[in-house]
Amino acid sequence: MAFAIGLLVLVHIFIVLLHFRIIIVSDEPQVPCYFIFGDSLVDSGNNNQLLTKWKANYPPYGIDFPEGATGRFSNGRTSADIIGGFLGFDKFIPSYASATDEQISKGINYASGGAGIREETGSHMGDRISLDRQLLHHNSAISRLMLLQEDITFLEECIYLVNIGSNDYINNYLLPDNYNTSHKYTADQYAEVLIQQYSQQLETLYDLGGRKVAVFGLTQIGCTPLEVNKFGSNGKPCVESVNDAINFFNDRIKPLVDELNDDNSDARFTFINVTSILYPQGDLSLRTNPCCELVDDWACIPNSVPCSIRSLSTFFDALHPTELSNVGIATRSYNKLLPTDAYPYDIHSLARL
Repeated sequence: MAFAIGLLVLVHIFIVLLHFRIIIVSDEPQVPCYFIFGDSLVDSGNNNQLLTKWKANYPPYGIDFPEGATGRFSNGRTSADIIGGFLGFDKFIPSYASATDEQISKGINYASGGAGIREETGSHMGDRISLDRQLLHHNSAISRLMLLQEDITFLEECIYLVNIGSNDYINNYLLPDNYNTSHKYTADQYAEVLIQQYSQQLETLYDLGGRKVAVFGLTQIGCTPLEVNKFGSNGKPCVESVNDAINFFNDRIKPLVDELNDDNSDARFTFINVTSILYPQGDLSLRTNPCCELVDDWACIPNSVPCSIRSLSTFFDALHPTELSNVGIATRSYNKLLPTDAYPYDIHSLARL
């Protein structure tokens, strides 16, 4: 155990050093705007006013965030927040729920906790904004922009981040009492069904002006405290059957990116391989306990006191990374450390195209 903790500390120190190495402050952002689509991993508060249990707008969430509990499912910044800083944006990209006309030309965060590629995903816990609905919101935002300014061709130079799909497993396929997908499909078939729908959604984003699109793969969900506690792991760090199901989906994203780029000559889609970033060379040994006390098996108990040294925890609650883990994800998404981290571009290269 002491060795494992020591290894985790060394990993975090390395991430922080790399984080400081790549930050270059510039007068202007590297791209004119930055749009974020996804789920609770990148949500910045879009669920706050929804009738839902998918919320994180209470302490101890946000304990290390400058604005406190904003609806981010972490103790601090999300990976999307950190990438925005790397791109040169001096303010956090506003949520769709709060964005003003003056802000939307710089970007919007549409992400929603509990959301999925599939419309029904996460519905057992209340409202959430699916990816289809997020794209509708983006279409509405473009209409607002067209009223504010005549030329919106700059949208083709912006960065679009899409991080979604985890809930289509955690809060759909892996809940057979609530959803029928695992009764209808094998894990391989389900991944194909998801990818086909995802492909259409990413084509819609292209039709709405998205050209530089970073598509995030899924983490090894079988290594989260929630899934380990739920299914058991036979003494191993992770639930192998869950990760096997996830990998059917992840293995299809790189070919999807190639297809989107081949079909659209001006498209620059890229795959961010979160599994490579968090579990280099297949090392699945760094799972840790949640930093906060839990309610409903995954969320932090409102106003509870989290662990005091959050830099030693990979997970803040039973599903979501701590800020330092998000720094690691964002850093290697922006500047890839290994060739497997991003294909064909990391986000820094994507911004320069």
